[in-house]
Amino acid sequence: MKVSAFLTAVAVSFVATSAVGQSAGGEVEPGPEATILGHVNKFRQADPDPRSLTVPEDFQVELVARDLGNARMLAISDEGRVYVTRRTEGDVQLLTDRDGDGVYEGKQTVASRPNMHGIAIDGSTMYLVTIKELYQTDIGPDGGLGPLQLIVDDLPDAGQHPNRTLGVGPDGRIYISVGSTCNACAENNPENATIVRIRADGTGRQIFASGLRNTIGFDWNPRDGALWGLDHGIDWLGDEVQPEEVNHIVQNGTYGWPYVWGADGENPQDYPPGGLTMDDWKAISTPMVLGYTAHAAPMQMAFNRGTNFPAEMQGDIFAAYRGSWNREAPAGYEVVRIRFGEDGQAQSAEPFLTGFLQQIEGETAWTGRPTGLAFAPDGTMLVTDPENGALYRISYAGGNAAATPLRSAEVSPADRPQPLALERISAGAAADMQVKASFTEGDAIPRAHSAYGENISPALSWTEGPAGTQSYAIIVEDPDAGTPAPIVHWLAWNIPADVVRLPEGMGGGPQLTDPEGMRQGITARGSLGWFGPRPPAGDPPHNYHFQIFALDRQLDLLPRAGRDEVIAAMKGHVLGRGELIGTYAHGDAEP
Repeated sequence: MKVSAFLTAVAVSFVATSAVGQSAGGEVEPGPEATILGHVNKFRQADPDPRSLTVPEDFQVELVARDLGNARMLAISDEGRVYVTRRTEGDVQLLTDRDGDGVYEGKQTVASRPNMHGIAIDGSTMYLVTIKELYQTDIGPDGGLGPLQLIVDDLPDAGQHPNRTLGVGPDGRIYISVGSTCNACAENNPENATIVRIRADGTGRQIFASGLRNTIGFDWNPRDGALWGLDHGIDWLGDEVQPEEVNHIVQNGTYGWPYVWGADGENPQDYPPGGLTMDDWKAISTPMVLGYTAHAAPMQMAFNRGTNFPAEMQGDIFAAYRGSWNREAPAGYEVVRIRFGEDGQAQSAEPFLTGFLQQIEGETAWTGRPTGLAFAPDGTMLVTDPENGALYRISYAGGNAAATPLRSAEVSPADRPQPLALERISAGAAADMQVKASFTEGDAIPRAHSAYGENISPALSWTEGPAGTQSYAIIVEDPDAGTPAPIVHWLAWNIPADVVRLPEGMGGGPQLTDPEGMRQGITARGSLGWFGPRPPAGDPPHNYHFQIFALDRQLDLLPRAGRDEVIAAMKGHVLGRGELIGTYAHGDAEP
């Protein structure tokens, strides 16, 4: 087969800001110009050929299904039934081995929706996700699916990364990866470039972690229950930049995108908002644990919990890397093993299944682009290739296989409810302050301020703090929202001492320029800025406590701090305080 390579080189110039801070006027001073050479490559497709693939000694690769179309994400039930989503066709296929020879010659469409992509199984329940919708369905005795039940219909709109993926965590909640709309930009929707967590009934939705450009592959370490993910690096920073990231993902963590990457790299085309410096952004971001070849494009991944592979591979990640386009020398087109140590940390990454890139008649071609990956109950591994509509099985025939499956760690109990901020901070001699808003004490908060409405903050004002006031802080909490309570709806500090009024509709983000220097922390939504009331339909009215504090100092806290951090920093520095309580209920008849 005659193939040819298509290759272009593009020189991109940026004005870097990473080496400078703020000018006296608060503006970012331009740094040195950075010129980056970018490449685009595209190789022609060749037929799948398992004979060309390479695995470690005593492993074997089999081509076990063909003609699957755009087969992408995999899920395998406890009974060994294999399901694969097809994004282009917009459906879910159930694969069957009719004659027991290990080859899946049968396929059946069991669900269909446009842009179907992510899939996860929890016992006899399956979850599916499109661009904007999350569905739940029951798996029948024959492997067929019941009617799709819509749980969520308002995930963020798609952009550059529309392929949502999901998993069911050890806490029983659904985790959805929502990629960025762009290569590198300031997102308008705080749920883009995140992992969102939600209960199976659709309630309790929150941003679990942010600053993740496109984490298609993620899974939980069975030894300790920790969440790990593989994030796609920024394009157009050069052939070797940005590396693909291996991240330990924790609640409320942020992982650098779009301003910083890797361990301490800086994106020269953008700078943080609100006057923050690159060093500030690094301080609030968690660096990657491990990097892998830039532009290799990590896709689905899974921890090996089974007994077919060697015992020393238990607890390691295996990940499909689809392959690069934005570099001169191709990378990826392989399955990678990420080794974990006894300390529960990723230690190294190495190719495991290779050979999809071939030299045919003197030119580079690919025979597959690994995308979906999952382990079957028998411990073997399945890998999809959506370009050729193929499915591969990788198995081990050596003598040191693991004896027993690796069991998942137990989940820690939920946090206990805590008192409101006013109750946790000793009043001492603090002066009373009057707080006013667009509603009066004990009255209903207008719907526009709720998450069901426009989700804009109310106009808020307060009397001046006593002499010595250097800044104000705001904490808005709902103690009626269940466990863990109270729920935080706004967390802001370092409001200048000469500001005693905020207009309606304050912006989100880590730091504001009006009022200058006002910083914002993590809400119950996992976002920054105002998060409006969102009590469940049928609940009696919840009470929302708007608490204002006059402080004798500015708080030495970076943005994205949590309520506990802010309260701890305020203790001993409160000169005055005030409170306004509004109510909100979401009636069944309310649109």
